[in-house]
Amino acid sequence: MPLRSDWSGEFCPIRRSLDVLGDGWVLLIVRDVLQGKGRFDELRESLGISEAVLSRRLHAMLDAGLLVRVDYHRGGRTRQGYAATEAAAELLPILQQLAVWGERHTRMPPGGGHMAMVHDACGNETTQGQTCSACGQVLVPDQMTWVKPWKNARDTLVPAGVLADA
Repeated sequence: MPLRSDWSGEFCPIRRSLDVLGDGWVLLIVRDVLQGKGRFDELRESLGISEAVLSRRLHAMLDAGLLVRVDYHRGGRTRQGYAATEAAAELLPILQQLAVWGERHTRMPPGGGHMAMVHDACGNETTQGQTCSACGQVLVPDQMTWVKPWKNARDTLVPAGVLADA
């Protein structure tokens, strides 16, 4: 899934990581899948992405081992959605640190608000991506809630392999 070059054979782990994660859509898809939005239509609507681009990214993410297909039932039919793998769930600290960085170093548009990352295990907001700044525990998806005032939403994250309401 390279942006410019194939860096999959490089010795540098940063280059190899960017070979998989260097497209901005990838981290946004992982973000949404960790929030339980694993159905194609949910992802398309949430991301504002074209069907063709989303389809290409999802196939590449399946091939890269970031997503797995998960069956769900709707209208008496079995359909397939997408769930995070352990590899995608391990991106949680990166996503959360990006949120921290974005709040510190980018300008919030009018009508926005602070995104609180709440560690459900202790009930406190964390200001770090990997470990809870309040209790010191390692943060994992199924113990995190992201509070987004601009959407009036509380998104409780889901563990690897789970599609919400599947």
